[in-house]
Amino acid sequence: MKNIGIGLLFSILWASASVATKFGVQSAAPLILANIRFFIAGLILLGFSYAFMRDSNYRLPNRKELGQLALFGFLNTTLYLGLYVYAMKYTAAGIGSLGVSTNPLIIVLLSSWWLGRKPAKEEWVGILLGIIGVGVATYPLLKNSVTTPLGITLLMISMVAVSAASVYYATVKWELPNLLINGWQVLLGGLFLLPVTFLFADYTNMRWDGQFWGSVLWLSLAVSIIGLICWFHLLRLDTVKASLWLFLCPLFGFFFAWWLMDEPITLFTVIGTVLVVAGLYTGQMKKFKPKG
Repeated sequence: MKNIGIGLLFSILWASASVATKFGVQSAAPLILANIRFFIAGLILLGFSYAFMRDSNYRLPNRKELGQLALFGFLNTTLYLGLYVYAMKYTAAGIGSLGVSTNPLIIVLLSSWWLGRKPAKEEWVGILLGIIGVGVATYPLLKNSVTTPLGITLLMISMVAVSAASVYYATVKWELPNLLINGWQVLLGGLFLLPVTFLFADYTNMRWDGQFWGSVLWLSLAVSIIGLICWFHLLRLDTVKASLWLFLCPLFGFFFAWWLMDEPITLFTVIGTVLVVAGLYTGQMKKFKPKG
């Protein structure tokens, strides 16, 4: 039950990112929004860890660990979150949510190649049900959305990046606590993105208003800190099964869009939700079977 609760919390927080980002890019350029978010999250995590955690594991990373954190941060923060935030400027929210649902399939394919992990039949069935469910739920938004080829391209590249980051994370025998891993990878990812922001960000229409800071703080604290800590916990249990929780993200995203942006919930949304839940159960049904 604990892991189910963590999975649900992750799905809710991760789903809120698309709506929060859509609000934020109305006040600031995507790269500026992303960089400020990364630095706030990284500094809070590292500051809290080194100031208040007295365990000996809370130490500075060694050279090998710094290299691992740099690669993970580049994939998970610079490429994935940087491109995702930028893509949301040119991509409708529904299509952005649909993109998230492709992660489990990409993770399965990367895992089979990178980790030599053969997916179980139930996991393939769960993935297919989830993809069909998300497709059904997203159909009305796809039909009526306005987007650009640039937005779709950036979104798909970001999905490959986060899938690769998830698989890479599973290959490393981390000795640092999750708080430090998250703090360092977010901060390093922000540093890698900083030159791009300086060179290419549009500063002309920047507004330091309440909408901007509300978006930044939610993305930093709720998504980049709490959401990613939940995600790392799930990844350590099982990479492919963790990815199944991404199926719920578009559906929670529809709820937030309805609640905060007045987007309608249709019959397609209901049918898609049922299919996604069925896919989640099928993909993890071995956990529900009694051991004997």
